[in-house]
Amino acid sequence: MGKNTASQSVNDEIYACLDFDNPKSFFLFAGAGTGKTRCLVEVLTRFRAEKHERLQRGAKKIAIITYTNAACDEIKNRLDFDNAFHVSTIHSFSWELIKPYTNDIREYIRTSLKEDITDLEGKQARAKSETSKTYIDRARKIASKSKRLVSLDTVNKFTYNPNGDNVGRDSLNHAEVISIAADFIQNRPLMQSILVRKYPVLLIDESQDTKKELMNAFFKVQEQKSDCFTLGMFGDTMQRIYTDGKPDLGEDIPDSWAKPAKTINYRCPKRILRLINRIRFDADGQEQQPNKNEEGVVRLFIVDASQSVDKTQIESQAMKSMAGSTGDSEWSSSSSAVKVLTLEHHMAAARGGFSTFFDPLYAVDKFKTGLLDGTLSGISFFARQILPLVEAKSAGDEFTVTSIVRKYSSLLKKDSLKISEQPLGIIRAAGDAAAELYSLWGEGADPSLREVLRIIRRTGLFQVPDVLNPIAERLVQDDVVGDDSDDSDDADDADDADDADDAELDPVIEAWEAALQCPFSRFKEYVKYISDESRFGTHQGIKGLQFPRVMVILDDEESRGFLFSYEKLFGAKPWSDTDRRNEAEGKETTIERTRRLFYVTCSRAEESLAIVAYTSNCKKLEQYALEQNWFANDEIVFVGKDLANG
Repeated sequence: MGKNTASQSVNDEIYACLDFDNPKSFFLFAGAGTGKTRCLVEVLTRFRAEKHERLQRGAKKIAIITYTNAACDEIKNRLDFDNAFHVSTIHSFSWELIKPYTNDIREYIRTSLKEDITDLEGKQARAKSETSKTYIDRARKIASKSKRLVSLDTVNKFTYNPNGDNVGRDSLNHAEVISIAADFIQNRPLMQSILVRKYPVLLIDESQDTKKELMNAFFKVQEQKSDCFTLGMFGDTMQRIYTDGKPDLGEDIPDSWAKPAKTINYRCPKRILRLINRIRFDADGQEQQPNKNEEGVVRLFIVDASQSVDKTQIESQAMKSMAGSTGDSEWSSSSSAVKVLTLEHHMAAARGGFSTFFDPLYAVDKFKTGLLDGTLSGISFFARQILPLVEAKSAGDEFTVTSIVRKYSSLLKKDSLKISEQPLGIIRAAGDAAAELYSLWGEGADPSLREVLRIIRRTGLFQVPDVLNPIAERLVQDDVVGDDSDDSDDADDADDADDADDAELDPVIEAWEAALQCPFSRFKEYVKYISDESRFGTHQGIKGLQFPRVMVILDDEESRGFLFSYEKLFGAKPWSDTDRRNEAEGKETTIERTRRLFYVTCSRAEESLAIVAYTSNCKKLEQYALEQNWFANDEIVFVGKDLANG
């Protein structure tokens, strides 16, 4: 059977499952680069052409759950934004299901809070010290949860933003939305009926990483409503990179389900495909077949991490070596031609040069989501107002400068202009403030965010976000000689306006104080990173993406984590007792988690692949790489020796 014929056969099998009169659920095994999204779109396009009226007749929709907003937008676009298809992320889908049921949500939260408080109070009663940090933090949690419990009855309607931080007494957080949706779907027959009536077909992309409690709930619905409901899952357990996904997905699929498989890799050249097949061989033995005729290039650069090394220089050397091995000068380019993949975001921040801004904010748990998607309060202030203004000024684009000032400046609010006796004077003042701000970049200077904030606050050019107000007030007052006595009072007033507990507010202010030390040019690199314009990325951030040139950084020491270990995967470090115990008990091990991440990153490469491995035992790592037939002798380079010798 030809490759195109095989692909069409899989599409036909899935299409046959989408039969309202005889529905059938399915699990599509689709390894890396097999064209899952294309398959999904082709099947739904055919469905729209042949069965669209069945949806319209019953006011029904086909629901498609994808992993990222970018994936949602891509699928919507390829389906011509047809509203017969409800495309969303899992958080958005969950919220849409539960948000009408305010009273039910309230009672769920009430029960959950009471259980949490009881548990925390029990731990407090057993605590040995009432002055320990743990005891004090636990007391704060009890106070916070108790306060929320009391305020529940005053909430008229709950709110939730799937793409940002959720604060305020009426807000639900991300974890709560998932937990509530899973509970309602799993345990309430009415919710199951509502789900099936509205969405007779539910298709889940990246199902291996969809929250396991929700996956269990969807399985329950399928079991109860198999005569009128199709649950379709697209996924590959080898690409599960989050610990909260369903670990046994694919192993417990009922016999009545269809189990099509896509085994042709359209992304990777032959050499890279042989590597990823070998990486997953010990996991499940699954192999893909190549579609490309190109061979491709793979190199493993081994670095002795027992010595102090300049990682930026080493990785630059590796890129130059790849340029020579591939004949592709883009490898040695300083542009974003090479995608550099790291294990964690702070590793990308270090290499991208924006750690000063990123690390302090990332250390605050409730900031993480908003920091990674740019929705965190305070970030859009710099990214969407000041950065475009500075870039327009630099380009001499006064038209854009004027547009930005008119749109955002607090000096040019309509009410202010209406009551002013000299509106032209206010307009000139706004222009002067913009010019004063830009003067910070005079003679090639690179001001810090702190300096920028000071000018903005003093001139009133833009409205400063609440979270930055205490700092901005302090900066301006520091410029006023002899007026230090009022600093703390004004800052406290601003703190009170945020309606936050001191215990929660102090770390927030402290984090922002540190982040504002960042030079503006480095903040610009952060904006590129969250906009997917940076050459740096993380294992978790590149799901479904592909790049011509990929460099994977393996560095356990810098990753600061304990869930993954490349040194253990490559045999350079022995397994721990916990690893052996987990394996004996059938539990997931560090090595299994790391193998999956390694597979995901290597499988992103469309042309050539470099792996830079920092290790404390170079010879063991080399020996294992050769024994496993992952790499050949001439594909292994010892950085610092081989490269130094040319």
